[in-house]
Amino acid sequence: MSLQLDRMEDKIECFETDNIKALERQIAEQIEINKVLLLQVHSVHHSVYIHPRTEQPIYTATVHFKAK
Repeated sequence: MSLQLDRMEDKIECFETDNIKALERQIAEQIEINKVLLLQVHSVHHSVYIHPRTEQPIYTATVHFKAK
């Protein structure tokens, strides 16, 4: 059996919550986790939409991590 380890070059993660502070906290936690993998934030895209049933704002973010 052969074990091959490759370095991760790119990683994209998506987040969604109904609270902007929770979204910021989730992203900050994931940044710390990805530092161990030697990944840093390349870009962040965020948006807000209104949930059709609850009519509450939903905050979303997509974070692109790249190798250092």
